[in-house]
This record gives sequence, structure tokens and C-alpha cells, in this order.
Amino acid sequence: MDILGVIPARYSSTRFEGKILADLLGKPMIQHVWERAKQSLLLDEVLIACDEEKVAVVCREFGAKVVMTAKGHTSGTDRICEVVNPIDVKIVVNIQADEPLIHPMMIDTVARALSEDKTLSVATLMKKIEDPALISNPDVVKVVVDKNNFALYFSRSPIPFKARNSSVGEPVVYKHIGLYAYTKDFLFIYKNIPTSSLEKTECLEQLRILQDGYRIKVLETRYDTIGVDTPEDLKQVKIYVEKIK
Repeated sequence: MDILGVIPARYSSTRFEGKILADLLGKPMIQHVWERAKQSLLLDEVLIACDEEKVAVVCREFGAKVVMTAKGHTSGTDRICEVVNPIDVKIVVNIQADEPLIHPMMIDTVARALSEDKTLSVATLMKKIEDPALISNPDVVKVVVDKNNFALYFSRSPIPFKARNSSVGEPVVYKHIGLYAYTKDFLFIYKNIPTSSLEKTECLEQLRILQDGYRIKVLETRYDTIGVDTPEDLKQVKIYVEKIK
């Protein structure tokens, strides 16, 4: 198998218990994610990796292939590693279970990057921020990149920050979208990198990769998502989906 999509589906969530099964226009939220992932042109297979049988039952009912994992994983990456360890696959795409607006083209963009450039180990996405209010929102992760679109830094703070005496216009600020493609080999390297000081400070796992000296390719997308962390986020998604129907 060349490219595998995995949706890590943890039932327990501190801010929104059971959100992956929350109703979104007549379907559990995770079904929307799975249906969009299945529309990808590059994924050979899509798996849902879950830690609760009640989640597995629901996912099997709508036709998904489900793999049960241990409950003790502290991150979706650890859950994915358990799933892919016995599978002969080259590239693994980590698809967030709380991103029901994920577009299939976003998945194909990160997968294609690793498929076409064998020097890459990790690829992710960024989207130009259009709403200035989002720049100062710590729940919206920002990213800055070098001239070759490799990440320089990710932060919950506004980056780049325009200094008071700066002579340039307003900087373009990019939102990081947490969709990742990894080579299988790097996925296990990443899993064994110790938690870094920057990761602990910003509460951003991807900073572990940068601080350890590895590169992350960041590709621009025209598509946006709304991550569902709270019931209020889910209401926002419902409003958005009803508008575009």
C-alpha cells in the first residue's frame, strides 16, 4: 500500500465529551470526516482508529473500516503508530476526527507532496487568514515559513508580529491547519522524540519536530476548516454547512 489515511477517534474529550459522535445534520460528526476522506483521489484506504467500542459500532454502521486501539495513548500520533505498525505502507495521512469540513483536496495536497518529493518526511497545510480577529485568537495556530515553504515556527501568538516602528505594511498571517502526512519511517522517529520545551510552552506537538532539527513542508490551501472543540464550534459548523447546501 502506498498511502493510508487514518482518523484517530478518541471518545473522551476534556471540553466536549463524545464530540466525534455528536449529531451534525443527521449524521455523527466523524461520519462527515470519513465521507470526505473517502473522496480523496490518492488514499488507498481509510481507517478509523478508536478506543471505545461504542464508537466502533457507530463507525461500522456507516461502512467504515475500524481498528481498535489501546485507551492509554496521549496523542493521536501514538494511536496512529499502533495502527500502522503492522501495515506495509509508505505514507500515512493523519486526518483529525473533529474536522468535519476537511476537503478531499487538502488530503491529496499533503499526500502528493510526500509522494512526489522523496526528501520530505512531513507535510502540512496553511491558509491565509482573512479575518483579522483570528490573528490574536490563541485557539488559531499561526505558522511562518521560509522561502521554500518549510516551517520556521508555529505559535498561538500573532506571527509575524509587526513592530511599532516597522516600515512595512500589514504582514500576511497564515493559519496552520492540523492535517499531516508522514512517511511511515518518520512517524516512528517522531513518536520517539522526547517532548520538547517549546511543545510544552505552546502546547503544540509539531514544535517537537522543529526543535529536534527536522523539517516540515507547509503547503498553502484555499480551503478552510472549523475544528470542533466545543458545542459552540459545532453550532458554527452547522450554520456553515447549511449555508453551502
